[in-house]
Amino acid sequence: MTYSELKHFLDNKMRMSHIYQPVMILKLLENGTAYRQEIAETILSYDESQKDYYEEITDRMVGQVLRKHKIVKKEKKQYSLNGFNHLNIDEINHLKEICISKINTFLTERKNVWEHRTKSSGYISGSIRSQVFIRSNTRCESCGITNDKKALEVDHIIPRNKGGSDDLSNLQALCYSCNSMKSDKDDTDFAKMRESYNDRHNQCIFCDDKKIVKENELAYCVADKFPVTKGHTLIIPKRHVETYFELYQPELNSINQLITDMKQELDKKDKTITGYNIGINNGESAGQTIFHAHVHLIPRRNNDTNNPMGGVRGVIPNKKLY
Repeated sequence: MTYSELKHFLDNKMRMSHIYQPVMILKLLENGTAYRQEIAETILSYDESQKDYYEEITDRMVGQVLRKHKIVKKEKKQYSLNGFNHLNIDEINHLKEICISKINTFLTERKNVWEHRTKSSGYISGSIRSQVFIRSNTRCESCGITNDKKALEVDHIIPRNKGGSDDLSNLQALCYSCNSMKSDKDDTDFAKMRESYNDRHNQCIFCDDKKIVKENELAYCVADKFPVTKGHTLIIPKRHVETYFELYQPELNSINQLITDMKQELDKKDKTITGYNIGINNGESAGQTIFHAHVHLIPRRNNDTNNPMGGVRGVIPNKKLY
């Protein structure tokens, strides 16, 4: 990569959706190489967000684009500017000036460029981020794109500035495109939604259950009073809501987390468990008798029934076998 080629890229070919490319090149123009953490820290100097976020930006977005254009190369966690050793000091200084000019022009034209980070995302620790990404199977929970195609970000389902918490149940993995389009200006009545989390009915046995075995912010677990098998557990949202289809996404996240946690606990306690049925009755015709949504987690064991084939299809007996 010659001076002319790099200058041509900066002046004519570089397409900026953010300031990341000129910032990265500017850093590499100092010594020709830099670790991704150093590049992340340089980007961080323009924004007060966490380093691990920008390390992802460095690898998944800007680094990927600049490698494609053969501007940089990467070995393990270190990036190098192609052709740096052939640049003289005047050429380096001129290229730096171009990068600084590009950054300043972009920031002047787009004054709220960091708003998506400061208001909706905030700081999320690396360990929590990992849990969110593992739970999403490293896919955007909106469009489904994988992390190797678009960098994922941790998003607050109910934004922080609308009262949303940092609890795992209120977090989701979104690619940077979906997160940017969602923003924190959704016209949903978040105040009314927050208030509804406190909905309870005096006559509902699930709204006043005292025998909780495990819980999180929005849901809890109890042992079924009439268990189908040993370890039969109910996972119940704390909000009084009749069916699964009326649950909010944070509640679904909370319920799914408790299903996973209880499965792990039951597996540790009882080595005879070899499978599970997970079932939900929605509506009287589907067998629902308590009209407060709840999920059945039913441990299964070899030979606990003569013929387990069909599983939950057995809700209509003559359709179980096929």
